[in-house]
Amino acid sequence: MKEGVSPERAKDELLDAILPHVVFDGWSESAFRAAIRDTGTDPDLARACCPRGAHDLAAAFHKRGDRALEEWVEANGAPGGRYRDRIMGLERKRIELIGDREAARRAAAHFALPHNAAEGARLIWETADLIWRLLGDTSDDINWYSKRATLAAVHSATFLYWLGDESPGNAATWDFLDRRIEDVMRFEKVKAKLRESPLAKPFLQGPVAAILSHIHAPRSTPAADLPGYWQEMEKNE
Repeated sequence: MKEGVSPERAKDELLDAILPHVVFDGWSESAFRAAIRDTGTDPDLARACCPRGAHDLAAAFHKRGDRALEEWVEANGAPGGRYRDRIMGLERKRIELIGDREAARRAAAHFALPHNAAEGARLIWETADLIWRLLGDTSDDINWYSKRATLAAVHSATFLYWLGDESPGNAATWDFLDRRIEDVMRFEKVKAKLRESPLAKPFLQGPVAAILSHIHAPRSTPAADLPGYWQEMEKNE
């Protein structure tokens, strides 16, 4: 057993060690055991750090990309320019920071399995949330959810396109991303026009609007394991 190694450091070392094995064995138990052997980590410590074995390391692999993006923005600042360009810049950088395409391909296959799909969706949602936070998003209503749902769909589609892209410099992927972002901006323009439409105002100001006004983004320190919270309506409403 290594002396003085924190659980976080041990998990990080296991993640580095498992990547060469993932190419051949996927995010599997055999790959996890090989990482334990290669690092000389005590098996009990490894299991304490990763109770679900390679599955926990696959999740850590995704989260490492999120941390890398956050660190990149801290060092370089968020992209400037038009809003669509800022979104595209961070989305592109997030994919570029993945690095190991084969490990990412195997992770995509791993989280596509029915029993892993929910966690895979949560990880993508967290990436979308991070990008919006890095852009300074302050929404606290239903828009908080619609923004992240839309960007999560863009990220998923672009990531899968990137996995099969063989164009020089991944040019085809960035063209694909540009088209997806344009679709998002077009959708936002439609939403804005709908809010301004005289025909839509009665609906948007009616009971549905009253209900939606009580939906808020998650608290910074949520009281429960929920994606957001509901503000109780007053009895006189």
